[in-house]
Amino acid sequence: MPFLWSCGLIIIQNTTCSDFLSSEFCMKLYVDPINYWKDGYNLLDVIIIITIFIPYGLRRFKGKHYLYLNIADGMQSLRILKLITYSRGIRTLITAVGQTAYIVASVLILLFVLMFIFAILGFCLFGVPDRGDTNNWGNLAVAFFTLFSLATVDGWTDLQEQLDNRNLALSRTFTIIFILLASFVFLSMFVGVMIIHTEDSIKKFERELMAERHVTLMEEKQVILKRQQEEVSKLMQMQKNANYRSFSELVENFKKTLRHTDPMVLDDFGTSLPFIDVYLSTLDNQDTTIYKLQELYYEIAHVLSLMLEDLPQKKPSQSSEKADEK
Repeated sequence: MPFLWSCGLIIIQNTTCSDFLSSEFCMKLYVDPINYWKDGYNLLDVIIIITIFIPYGLRRFKGKHYLYLNIADGMQSLRILKLITYSRGIRTLITAVGQTAYIVASVLILLFVLMFIFAILGFCLFGVPDRGDTNNWGNLAVAFFTLFSLATVDGWTDLQEQLDNRNLALSRTFTIIFILLASFVFLSMFVGVMIIHTEDSIKKFERELMAERHVTLMEEKQVILKRQQEEVSKLMQMQKNANYRSFSELVENFKKTLRHTDPMVLDDFGTSLPFIDVYLSTLDNQDTTIYKLQELYYEIAHVLSLMLEDLPQKKPSQSSEKADEK
C-alpha cells in the first residue's frame, strides 16, 4: 500500500511539473517565437521538457515492462537543471566555465601529451615481463591509469613501494619528475585558469547588478522629481491666486503636502524653472527681512545716541579740584 501511494505521488508530481514546464514553453514561444531559440537556456528548457516526456512515450508505445524504462525514469532527475535559468549566480559560473573551455582544453591536451610520453617511458622501464611491474605498467592503458593516480597524488606511495620492491632503477626519479610536472604544474595551471575566469565573471556580474540598481534608482528619482515638480507647480498656482495672507502661510501649507518618508532629490530638481521661481521669491522675502532688520538697527543706534546726549555732563573744573585735593 505505501508503495502504491508513493507511485501515485510520483505520477502526480511528474504530471504537474510537465504541465508547468509545457505552459511556460508555450507562453515564451508565443511572445517571441524567433529569438526564443537563440537563448541557450531556452534550449536547455526544451531538452528538459523532451526528457520529461520520454517515459510517457515509452510507456505508451513500448509498454510498462520495457527494458530501458528505468533509465528513462532516472533521467527525470534532470528537471533540477531548470533551476539554472532562475539563478543568475549559477548562470555566471556556467558562463565562466564556458569561457575557459578553450584554455582548459589546451591545458588538458598538454597534460595528455605529457602522460603519453611518460606512459611509453614507464612501459619501457617498468613493464618488462620478467622483473617488471606488469600490473601497473604492463601496457599503455594500464600505464595511463597508473599515471592518472600519480597525477592526482592518490596512492602514489603504494605504487612507488611496488617499484622499490622490484629494485627498478630510476623509479623514484621517474615518479618525482612526473608528480612535479603533472600535479604541481598542469593541475595547478588548470585550477588557476578556472579561478581567474570565475573571478572575472563574478566581477562582471557585480557590475551588471550595479548598473541595474542605478537604472532602478534613476527611475525612482524621475518619479520623485515629477511629483515634486507637480507640487511646486501647485504651489505657484496657489500663490498666483493669492489665497494666502503671507508667504509663510503658503510655505507651511506646502510643507503639509510633503510626506516624511519622501526622499529629496536636489540635483536636476534645483534646475527646474518652478523651483528657481520659488527660490528667488524666498530670497526676495529674505532680503526684505534683512532690510527691515537693518532699519531697526539704525533706529536703535539713533535712540542710543539721543540718550547719550541727554545725560548730564560733569564740569571740567570740578574734576580738576578733586584731583588737587587728592
